Amino acid sequence: MIVTVTPNPSVDRALDLDALAVGEVNRAHATHVHPGGKGINVSRALVAQGHATRAVLPAGGPDGELLVRLLQEQGVPARAVPVTGETRSNITLVERTGVTTKVNAPGPRLGAADVDALLAAVELELASGARLVVGAGSLPRGAGEDFFVRLAALAGRHGVPCALDTSGAPLEAAVAAGGLAVVKPNDEELGALVGRDLVVVGDVVDAARTVVARGTHEVLVSLGAHGALLVAADAVWWAGGPPLVPASTVGAGDTTLAGFLAAADDDAPTRLAAAVAWGRAAVLLPGTAVPAPADLHLDDVRVVEEPDPDLALKEL
Repeated sequence: MIVTVTPNPSVDRALDLDALAVGEVNRAHATHVHPGGKGINVSRALVAQGHATRAVLPAGGPDGELLVRLLQEQGVPARAVPVTGETRSNITLVERTGVTTKVNAPGPRLGAADVDALLAAVELELASGARLVVGAGSLPRGAGEDFFVRLAALAGRHGVPCALDTSGAPLEAAVAAGGLAVVKPNDEELGALVGRDLVVVGDVVDAARTVVARGTHEVLVSLGAHGALLVAADAVWWAGGPPLVPASTVGAGDTTLAGFLAAADDDAPTRLAAAVAWGRAAVLLPGTAVPAPADLHLDDVRVVEEPDPDLALKEL
């Protein structure tokens, strides 16, 4: 069982447009409503591929009720922790060319009791035999920048690996504390963490190994259309595939992480190939829809061990 923890979930509403005209009236030709938040997206992707998971999340207000109902409709097991604030609703505008504009609401303010209740819900899952915990997404106001540090420490006390997908100050705090099995930033988030631009493969590897040196086992760096890099202390792999015309890139990174974790019992190149195959499948679907088994094409993914460190990321 993979337990995902999404401290700031959302109801994601996506609208498909021919082209976005800023400052004008725009008319959508399709709408999509999905349960959202990075950890929830990981659980949704795992369920679609037949893997056991449970989503732990705070839920409040009408959109919180809708979020729980949407998860039930999609067959995603969830442990929802009631909170007094209202669950947020995010808006995504997707143009026919694949260009995506996303507007994320801030979410509710959690009190200390809400945070404690959320971590207590995670501990129930850990005591019930969870084999992996995933902390993912932004932190709502009141959660504290050390929320993921506390989550990783809780998982560690139960001997359960913890994966993390976040950014900014929460990522910095968690990396500094160490003890993570895998961190999944994109190249921009990793660059912000180490305070420099990442232009070539060697830049990403050096930055990722800075994270590894602080106590993280592996760093999975998503590169968007240019694939992904998996960096460990003594090895690095790149994986990618032929160019795609995306329908929507929202949630693709979350599906990438889900693929990586679903293959946790395999070797590093196989886990990376699965991650990229899942992510590639996700970008071909509308909104934040997640791929079914028939959507995956592992044969399209190429894995390279020790890629040229001088190769520009845009050339991958």
